[in-house]
Amino acid sequence: MDVHTLGEALRRAGVPAAYYWVEGVHEPAPTPPDFLYLRRTSDGAWETGAYERGAHRPISAHPSEQEACAHLLSLLVTDPAR
Repeated sequence: MDVHTLGEALRRAGVPAAYYWVEGVHEPAPTPPDFLYLRRTSDGAWETGAYERGAHRPISAHPSEQEACAHLLSLLVTDPAR
């Protein structure tokens, strides 16, 4: 899974658009006050986290896009196989 197929999977699962932000793929505007995110870090890794009260709060770092996508999906969808 990459960030593009992640976005499709989240839409199919019915996750509201304001609940997540995926760098370069799904960046809601205006920015919601809080959401879960996936972004690439300056060292080339991938980070999942929560944006709350104007601050990014990392939850986990991932060496691959696939692992990061799977993690965000698991945070947002109870049954990722949906």
